[in-house]
Amino acid sequence: MAKHNEKGKLGETYAIEHLLKNGYTILHTNWRHKHLEIDIIAQFNTTLVVVEVKLRSSDSFGAPEDFVSIKKQKNTIKATNAFIEEHNIHLETRFDIISIIQNNNQFSLEHFVDAYYPTLK
Repeated sequence: MAKHNEKGKLGETYAIEHLLKNGYTILHTNWRHKHLEIDIIAQFNTTLVVVEVKLRSSDSFGAPEDFVSIKKQKNTIKATNAFIEEHNIHLETRFDIISIIQNNNQFSLEHFVDAYYPTLK
């Protein structure tokens, strides 16, 4: 596995731990629809939560959450619509970003609730 993929998996593992500690139920990880992927699909109370995880080794070139582009948001929304249809989901849905900076073995995590909305054109 490429080093950046290993780092991505590490970030997702750390994000999942964070979500579980805060009362979320993990429904799927790395869910795929065609060429699109959702990092984490969780449920929190009566809300379906779609989470994009971004891990960087520093914020020298910008915060990790700044790298969730409009195109990535649109693709995540498309994949989420497919997931909802495929699983017959009837929950409110929100899109979160978990931003992680890893400095050696130290992690700094920030969870952005309702980071973006599915009304993007």
